Amino acid sequence: MDGFLNLYKPSGWTSHDCVAKVRRILRQKKVGHGGTLDPMATGVLPIALGRATRLIQYLPGDKAYTATVRFGLTTSTDDIEGEILTTRSTATLTRDAVIAAIPPFLGTIQQIPPKYSAIQVDGKRLYDLARSGVEVDVPVRTVTVTAIEIGDWRDGDQPELDLTIACGAGTYIRAIARDLGEAIGTGATLSQLERIRSSGLDLDSSVTLEELAALMEADSAPFTPISPNVALAGLPMVAIEGEIASAGGWGRR
Repeated sequence: MDGFLNLYKPSGWTSHDCVAKVRRILRQKKVGHGGTLDPMATGVLPIALGRATRLIQYLPGDKAYTATVRFGLTTSTDDIEGEILTTRSTATLTRDAVIAAIPPFLGTIQQIPPKYSAIQVDGKRLYDLARSGVEVDVPVRTVTVTAIEIGDWRDGDQPELDLTIACGAGTYIRAIARDLGEAIGTGATLSQLERIRSSGLDLDSSVTLEELAALMEADSAPFTPISPNVALAGLPMVAIEGEIASAGGWGRR
């Protein structure tokens, strides 16, 4: 089976967990994912099957998320699952003050990824170094945030704001939450994250692990992977014919 699967990742699962489960459901060894999601996060996880695993690097890099930022605290992982590091008063914090601090996070920006992330430094994952108590300088990244839409605001001792963020590959939404909290002086962490678009795949067409298993057991409507021609439709194409096509098929220049 060759092609792509638009999988809806459940909360509490790692991307590797999802790949292993898809292998078992489809009874297929060659399976890979096209973009890590944190265990807490849910949403679109592109999965490549069979020979399509070679094409992961060519998938579109666009991504979009719905996120909830909680103000008044910071955590070790920059999300709500980490150890609480600081708590600060939010008595004077308003929705308008938060919105006014958002524009600097749009466009091409410099971002320091979370210490608990899959980025490698000297051949070791940052999260492994962090768990071992090793302090390292996390390399700054240049990322692109194309849009931030403001959603609901909820008052309280630790108020929350919902955001919809469109961005390029490599952007950490946890880092945006952390830095937004620092910008307004209260600290903040990410309390919810759902990826609604990744690599050209949308939330509406995603399939849960349970739905995938049911499709594989059904006789009337078995699972059919997304064709690489569809997944890579945004790439430029060159049509070759005749002797050139024959030569190319044999690997000749």
